[in-house]
Amino acid sequence: MSIEKFGKFTAALLLGAALTGCIDADVDVALTSETTARATMTQVMGAEFYSMVVMGAQQAGEDASAEDEFCAEGELTEGADGSATCVIVEEGRFADLTMGNDEQAIVFAAAGPGLVRISLPTAEMKAELGADEEMDAETRQMVEAFFTGHAVTVRFSGAEITETNMTLSGDKRSAEQVIPFLDLINGTIELPDELYAVVRAP
Repeated sequence: MSIEKFGKFTAALLLGAALTGCIDADVDVALTSETTARATMTQVMGAEFYSMVVMGAQQAGEDASAEDEFCAEGELTEGADGSATCVIVEEGRFADLTMGNDEQAIVFAAAGPGLVRISLPTAEMKAELGADEEMDAETRQMVEAFFTGHAVTVRFSGAEITETNMTLSGDKRSAEQVIPFLDLINGTIELPDELYAVVRAP
């Protein structure tokens, strides 16, 4: 699974990631100035599914590798338990933070002197992943097995969070939202049309 299949956070991409292998994802966007930020995406694939990726790469031939399948754009670390972690880090001007995609998923906008509004639209994610009525019983059972206990966590941080619709940390320097995959599929999680935080630059 390449980063192109995950980076835009749309429902189809999240679904594809989970069905490829039980994945947890953590996306952290840290404001470093009024015009720059550091974006870090961490994806974790369980041992059972990563072994399938490794086997598939071996069967594909000499030119294929598990890293190409799961972590072509980042740094891959294989755990002692057989799991694998892929970390992708991008740092620079807002327009350059695409996480390997053609378009930006995270939106940056000036919000006053020293302030930047960072947001992630969720409408497409909710619309596509929420269409669970199309699943038959067998598919639902499989998807629930893959998704249960797995989530994507989105976090925005900086010198100070002045406004947000996410969960604010105790020191008010970061805000995050945990999105359980299964709750999103079942339509049991209430998400606004966008997750946002107004962040003061360091």
